[in-house]
Amino acid sequence: MPRLLILYTGGTIGMRPSPAGYVPGEGFAERLETQLAAHGGEALPTYRLVEMAPAIDSANLEPQAWNRLVEALARHWADHDGMVILHGTDTLAYTASALSFMLGALDKPVVLTGAQIPLGQPRSDAPGNLALAMQAAAHSAAPREVCLAFHDRLLRGNRARKVDSLAMAAFDSPNAPWLGQAGIELQLDTTAALPAGQPDFTAARFEDDRVALLHCHPGLSRRLVASLLEDPTLQGLVLVSYGTGNPPELSGELAAHLARATARGVAIVNVTQCHRSGVRQGAYASGGALNAAGVIAGQDLTPEAALTKLQVLLGRGLRGATLRQAMATALRGEMSLPAAG
Repeated sequence: MPRLLILYTGGTIGMRPSPAGYVPGEGFAERLETQLAAHGGEALPTYRLVEMAPAIDSANLEPQAWNRLVEALARHWADHDGMVILHGTDTLAYTASALSFMLGALDKPVVLTGAQIPLGQPRSDAPGNLALAMQAAAHSAAPREVCLAFHDRLLRGNRARKVDSLAMAAFDSPNAPWLGQAGIELQLDTTAALPAGQPDFTAARFEDDRVALLHCHPGLSRRLVASLLEDPTLQGLVLVSYGTGNPPELSGELAAHLARATARGVAIVNVTQCHRSGVRQGAYASGGALNAAGVIAGQDLTPEAALTKLQVLLGRGLRGATLRQAMATALRGEMSLPAAG
């Protein structure tokens, strides 16, 4: 039977209730063994549990934690047939996206999961999510890529978003089909899987203040926009605009600031605030001004994927035209390219 690595990083799945709310709990290995035995026992793949110390607080996640994860995967890669990562749900989609860009093509599945209710608590979704992740990671037809398993869905990691803070179906991939679905049987869509390859375990050099996100809204401050876009430390920006990629014009000031930033080498990617579909930069005059300013159309990239892709590529040393080309290219199935013609 395939042997899996389960890498426990922290998060709700391992917490216990307290008078102050959920807090990190001790004895996770024993609790995990007990719950899995009650949820399938010998029918589940064998596994080795590795607990990261210190644990990663999902809400306080810093990009350097992705290097820790890659390093841990590298240490255990040769000894296991698949990898399962247990992670807090707040930033689960960010980590799944970042790992997809850091690791590149894979020859084994990497499946992330978590829980809305801690392991061992009434109505916990943790055993089901973990069983799905384990079965997917051990399946002979599993996609050799970074995936996210949650509530009977197997999603491409860099397409996933947390879409509900309270429901068990907390994650979805609004602009991409699921890679698998668990009913009575686990059904995998092998036609959508990415080509296999050899993973890259190279660390990325992450730096503070290098990448930012600008979320458009009514009343967007000209002063704050200018302060952000004229910041000399800025090297990458995710512009989260309205609808098909339309930002407020700010009397022409926004486009001017964007143009000056791209001229000095800042890579700016435009994505939409909408959960479904993507940007069509130029469908309206305000979006067309972005083309003239050198802004990259992010198509249907999620904000999580756009932000982490910029961070990883900059952290791997890409700059200028090479960076812009990579951001406009689907490297790991993270976006749909526009139809020809």
